[in-house]
Amino acid sequence: MTKALFLDRDGIINIDHGYVYQIEKFEFTENIFALLKLFQDKGYLFFIVTNQSGIGRGYYSEEAFQTLTQWMIHSFQEKGIHISEVYHCPHAPEAHCKCRKPAIGMIQDTAKKYHIDLSSSWMIGDKQSDIDFAHHAKIAHTIAIGEGQIENATYFFPTISDCTHFLEENHDIIKP
Repeated sequence: MTKALFLDRDGIINIDHGYVYQIEKFEFTENIFALLKLFQDKGYLFFIVTNQSGIGRGYYSEEAFQTLTQWMIHSFQEKGIHISEVYHCPHAPEAHCKCRKPAIGMIQDTAKKYHIDLSSSWMIGDKQSDIDFAHHAKIAHTIAIGEGQIENATYFFPTISDCTHFLEENHDIIKP
């Protein structure tokens, strides 16, 4: 069984400017590369699990999302970081689908395909639905990022930089 780090996209990988789908408006969060390097050094696979209701609402196309995603993956590769796969829910909330977080459709597909040990895995998100998603899927460790009130996270930090600095100083928290 493999351990994994699951990451939300908007607000974690990139600054959430609201419905980000253009490369020129995509801005990586400070220290995201350093954070992923910590987990990569401990043998974790990386998966991005993201709700993209802008597709379902008609704000941007699946093609625009995929173009940005390929650019983002390449940007990580240039820094020596491998993203195993990006899963997304393209539906608007009113579709009541099985893939929109906090539903666990994205995690079920990932766990089967990659033989993920969810009890040794982590989720980093910036919304309650991300943390609820992790709990519903039985992901053992959660990190909430942001200024808002998010309940039931294992760790909470205002920014990715704060999280990175904490884990650099306490790297034994991330089990190899």
